[in-house]
Amino acid sequence: MKTTITTKTSLTPEVESKLNKQVRMEGLSAFYYLSMASWCENRGYMNAAAFLYDHFEEEKMHMLKLIRYINEAGGHALAPEITNLRYEYNSFREVFDHILEHEIAVSRAINNLADFCFQEKDFATFQFLQWYINEQREEEAVARRLVELFDIIGEEGQGIWMIDQEIGKILEQIKAERAAEGEEA
Repeated sequence: MKTTITTKTSLTPEVESKLNKQVRMEGLSAFYYLSMASWCENRGYMNAAAFLYDHFEEEKMHMLKLIRYINEAGGHALAPEITNLRYEYNSFREVFDHILEHEIAVSRAINNLADFCFQEKDFATFQFLQWYINEQREEEAVARRLVELFDIIGEEGQGIWMIDQEIGKILEQIKAERAAEGEEA
């Protein structure tokens, strides 16, 4: 069987490079969530751990979706090198503050990538990125809500336990919404 590699692509080298940078960012997101899930599980925050393990899988899917798009467009997607992960946090809240900061950074990166593709007149990639733009709006809203739980409930007494319970409810709501939309739960 002969293997053929087509070098024809509508992706410019700049767009392909920027898409691969986004692949790395999505991979980094996945492993941030995995590291945080392990930290939470180790400390008994089981609902938070379940939420974070779920988001690890979701971010992995985001990365794979980009990889497949690049390859289907005739480019060469690169598996990301993930380094400098954080494994320790000073508090339960710090985990979720970090998530919100990171999701805002991802939103900015996606918006900048979409803007670049629009300016390059790569409308197919621009259109493809609309899914990510909408997804990031949801991701930021959830991250913001998780941080708000710390302010609303407080961390004193049973506060941490209650926050962990609320995170479990948010995960169940997310799974129900996915199921209603026909996505994998």
